[in-house]
Amino acid sequence: MHHQPIKRGVICPIVTPLKPDGDINPAMIKPLVDWLIEMGVAGIYPLGSTGEGPLFDLEERKIIAEATVEAVAGRLPVIVHTGAITTRDTLELTRHARDIGATAASVITPWYFQHSEAALEAHYLAILDAVPSFPVYLYNLPKFGNNSLSAALVTRLAQRYENCVGLKDSSGDLLTMSAVNHLQGGRFNTAIGPDNLILAGLALGLDCSVSGNSNHFPEILVGIHAAFHAGDLDKAQSLQKQLTAASDVIASGGWLTVVKGILAHRGLPVGGVRTPLLRASDETIRACLAQLQALRVDLTPV
Repeated sequence: MHHQPIKRGVICPIVTPLKPDGDINPAMIKPLVDWLIEMGVAGIYPLGSTGEGPLFDLEERKIIAEATVEAVAGRLPVIVHTGAITTRDTLELTRHARDIGATAASVITPWYFQHSEAALEAHYLAILDAVPSFPVYLYNLPKFGNNSLSAALVTRLAQRYENCVGLKDSSGDLLTMSAVNHLQGGRFNTAIGPDNLILAGLALGLDCSVSGNSNHFPEILVGIHAAFHAGDLDKAQSLQKQLTAASDVIASGGWLTVVKGILAHRGLPVGGVRTPLLRASDETIRACLAQLQALRVDLTPV
C-alpha cells in the first residue's frame, strides 16, 4: 500500500495564531483554514517555519497539531511538521501526528549542531522505522537547519522506505529537487520552498509548492499553479514576478510579523509573533501594505 498524501498544488504552511499575551490561540485556526480551503490550497502544513514551530514547546505543538487536524476535518491532507532538535522529541511529535489522524509528518534536519551524513541518516532511519505505516516527508532547509539533505541520502531513504513519501526542499537547489523527482516510480512527492522559484520548479515537473505567502495572498500562489497547468505561461510568469516582488516587501518589513499583519488587515486576526521574534510597528505594516497595493496585490478583506 503506497501512501500519496498530495499529488499537486499549493501546500500552505499556516501561521500559528497567538493571543495578545503570546499564548497559542487554537480557536483561530479554523477560520484561517476555512478561508484557505475556499481559496483553493491543496494541503495544510502546521508548525513549519512560517508557523513558528520551533518556538513552541512540545505540548503547545501537540495542541496546535490537534486543532489543525480538527479544523481541516478531512477536507484536505494535513502534513504536520514534527522536526525537532533531538531524535527523541522528533519521534514523540511524529507518533503524536500519526495518532491524531494527520495525513503525514514533515521532518526538518535537526538544527543547531552540524551533523555528519551518517548522523542525519541514523536520525531519519529511527523515525521512518518508528512509524512504518505513516507517510513522512523529508524537509531540507539548510539556512535554518544548519544541515543539508543530499540527493544521495534522500534517494537511499526513499528506496528503503515506502513511507518516505516526499521531499520539501527550501534550499533553492533545483538540481537536488529534479534528481529525486523520479524516485519510487515517479510517486515521490516533491515540494519547492523558495517563492521566487515556484514557476521554475513547476517547469521542472515538481508537484507542489510550500510558501508562507499562501497564508495571506493564496490567490497568487494558487494562480501560478493554475495558469501553469492550463498552459498559460504568460500569466504564470506575470504572477510569479508579482509574488517575487511581494516577497521582497514582506522580507523588508520583518517577514513573519508582516505576514500576520497582512492577515489581520484581511480580516483574520492571528495575533503577534512569539518572542524573540519582534513585532513590527503599525507604521511598518502600513508601509508594507501600501507597497503591496502598489504591486496590485489583492488585499480585499475576507
